[in-house]
Amino acid sequence: MQKQSETKKGDAKVKGKYLNPKADLTFKLVFGEHKDLTMSFLNALLPLAEDAPITSIEYETPEMVPEKSSGKNSVVDVRCTDARGRHFIVEMQMSWSEEFKKRIIMNASQAVIKQVGTAEVFTKIQPVYSLNLLNDKRFQPDTDDFYHDYAILNVDHPERSLDYLRFVLVELPKFKPRNILEKKMAVLWLRFLTEINENTDKVPAELLENEQIRKALSIVEKSAMTEGQLYYYERFWDQVNRELVLAEANYADGLAEGEAKGIRKEKLENARKMKQLGIDAGTISQVTGLTTEEVDAL
Repeated sequence: MQKQSETKKGDAKVKGKYLNPKADLTFKLVFGEHKDLTMSFLNALLPLAEDAPITSIEYETPEMVPEKSSGKNSVVDVRCTDARGRHFIVEMQMSWSEEFKKRIIMNASQAVIKQVGTAEVFTKIQPVYSLNLLNDKRFQPDTDDFYHDYAILNVDHPERSLDYLRFVLVELPKFKPRNILEKKMAVLWLRFLTEINENTDKVPAELLENEQIRKALSIVEKSAMTEGQLYYYERFWDQVNRELVLAEANYADGLAEGEAKGIRKEKLENARKMKQLGIDAGTISQVTGLTTEEVDAL
């Protein structure tokens, strides 16, 4: 494996000792190739029963193939099963979108369908857990909560649920260690994902004290990467930055459009009230900025 001292690509942007583990390359190197780290990560972040931890896993193909050949394939970051037959899908997403929400549901549903096959032996179906890490806080912008756990619940009796689909979404930018101090490994893994990046030269002692986190850190060391990996890593961030600029522009346009609709709605409501009071259309038009035709149509 080619050491960083021999590389030229990557020097401009990768300044520290480590690469950012949220990148596609590094995330898959850590969690797509090391079963012990993946088990630790899943046990820490998923809402598993205390008496049912993950004790062994087998990686599955990351490609989620739809039942119909005309459907669109989806490739996830990590997909595996454990000794109990439970299925786990892990995704790192750099920005939130409604399309990603639909993809989450589609991938989890496909994982259920693929368990049945052609025999239709429904008793063989095991739970599917979808763990989604978002490097974005727009999923639930109205709350500071960073951990979102979704299950299929009875609307009238939420204490009753169907156990075969579980969706967990973690908004990494909102994460603060003090929020979940009782879950040590969850804190350590989330700190690994949120605190380690291209500018990291010195790692906090609490992370280095844990054997699994130390192993993950060694995997994302810049010196462990080939020139090709560093080149791919930088191209990934270039693409992410372009997509973020576009997403922010679309988001700003959406806000402006929403604000304009809100202002117009308020004008129409005020005009309607003024009309009910018997004020003439010309005066209402002058006050609200609406045309007299619009006022007459109310």
